Amino acid sequence: MRAEDRVVELGTGCGIIPLILAHRGKIKNKIVAVELQPELAELARKNVIDNHLADRIEVHRLDFRKTATVFEAGSFDLALCNPPYRKPGAGRMNPDTQKALARHELTATLADVFEAAGRLLPTAGRVALIYPATRLANLFCSALDRGFAPKRLTLIHSCPGKPGKLVHLECQKGAGEELRVEPPFFIYEEPHRYSRAMRSLYE
Repeated sequence: MRAEDRVVELGTGCGIIPLILAHRGKIKNKIVAVELQPELAELARKNVIDNHLADRIEVHRLDFRKTATVFEAGSFDLALCNPPYRKPGAGRMNPDTQKALARHELTATLADVFEAAGRLLPTAGRVALIYPATRLANLFCSALDRGFAPKRLTLIHSCPGKPGKLVHLECQKGAGEELRVEPPFFIYEEPHRYSRAMRSLYE
């Protein structure tokens, strides 16, 4: 992430990622957060105000599939997203509507994420996502089909010796095919103790 990046998060939830980025103060421009669900958008706004970061974060209650109605093409350099990761009918549907929308592709799909990012980002713009490792092939295909080349891949493990359950993938619009595989990221170094890398995220 670069200090001069214009950053947008698609589906911000309660706004935790923009809050962390703004608190660290490494992004010069105002961070834009987009959230479809009205209750979560209002909670994100409240969190921004309570943390005195209204001058650093702008929350929009908006379907990210309709961001073209609000933002001009190429308005951002980096799009962040933790997209819904289960197809409708795959796994148990959570009875809580907020959780169901966050986990299942009910209102937006992975393809929608890349299509929205494609409109919001210029050529060489980047999109970074967290996604289940079991659907990595789908993630790669969706990116490539919409003009994004996977550039940096990190497998996320709960602890050493356990399989990677999540991936962090950064893709670049209109880029070449070279992919860099980063060292694995471990959440815990031993039971109930965060790894050094994880602790650094909280500091």
